[in-house]
Amino acid sequence: MTSILVACVGNIFNGDDAFGVEVARRLSQVTLPDGVRVIDFGIRGIDLTYALMDGYDAVILVDAAQRGQAPGVVSVVEPDLIEAGGPTPEDLALSPHELDPAKVLRLVSALGGTCRRVLLVACEPLTLGGEEGVMGLSEPVTAAVAVAAETVEELIDGMMAA
Repeated sequence: MTSILVACVGNIFNGDDAFGVEVARRLSQVTLPDGVRVIDFGIRGIDLTYALMDGYDAVILVDAAQRGQAPGVVSVVEPDLIEAGGPTPEDLALSPHELDPAKVLRLVSALGGTCRRVLLVACEPLTLGGEEGVMGLSEPVTAAVAVAAETVEELIDGMMAA
């Protein structure tokens, strides 16, 4: 059986950074195949690190990511884990209140864990809250939540069929 972790991340106090959290909420309302776990990690990088050590066949990260596109555009990226490089000393000092997916993946590698396949379902944010922070998603990112949830379901279906 294929095991897939859908790791949704983001900070609910930073506007569109809460995108992954909202996608997790949406996915909690659908029935997914056995072997698929959807977890809202929020900003808990340490928890995500430990989860990635569990040897999943695939990991789908869901997050807001600035990629130079129009706000609300959802894209699927397969990061090159080799290009991400090896761990740096800073990677070994994860804060319990921040989550940098690239840093987490490097730390998992340093700890001997492997992620056979990692995909990122990313949404271009409109705002990340600034210094004051802001609650709630912008209009284009709110609309993208359903698109991203459907994209995640399609990726899962493809992986389960392979």
